[in-house]
Amino acid sequence: MTGGPRLWRLTWSLACWWLLIALVLWLLGKALDQPASIAQCTASSAFLVAVGEAGDWLRRRWTAKQAAKRHLTAPTRHRPPDTETPTDPS
Repeated sequence: MTGGPRLWRLTWSLACWWLLIALVLWLLGKALDQPASIAQCTASSAFLVAVGEAGDWLRRRWTAKQAAKRHLTAPTRHRPPDTETPTDPS
């Protein structure tokens, strides 16, 4: 399972992304003169972070699956014959 330091780092990473996206959404709303409350921005950013993490998880699973498939079904390589055959028929 996930260790303590790794879980702590993941929690801080997600929290920082969540707050950063919320701030960007709030500032973007102010700049475009369509302000939203900070609560609305934090809810939207939580949704965006969840979708991003789910996409990252799916990408990692897909990559691992493809790597395992390549490893199991490696094509056989051509091996030259043990004895040398002349290349010139004369």
